[in-house]
Amino acid sequence: MKSSINLEIDLDANRVPERIQWSAPDGGVEQSDTQAIMLSVWDDRAEELLRIDLWTKEMSVDHMKKMYHQTLLALADGLERATNESEAASDLRGFARQFGERLKLMDPIRGAGG
Repeated sequence: MKSSINLEIDLDANRVPERIQWSAPDGGVEQSDTQAIMLSVWDDRAEELLRIDLWTKEMSVDHMKKMYHQTLLALADGLERATNESEAASDLRGFARQFGERLKLMDPIRGAGG
């Protein structure tokens, strides 16, 4: 059995993304537009992370900040699920909270959403 996730990137003359589309038919996502992607792939032989970060000209700075904040929280969740390292995941969530406060994404007293 195989499953596919497809990415299509339309570039301008300077090779800057103008449009990003993705689909994951097995996950119920047909062709869908997005303003940014962060793709990470583990290279087992080199034991290092390979990354592709792309965003369109329309991606706002505020949305980029939110994307990075939510990525940190997702990393904490994934770390805990994959390794059962609850303390490390909690530390990462604490950092994400401080990061969100620094970027004024959340109220330091009430938490996310202010």
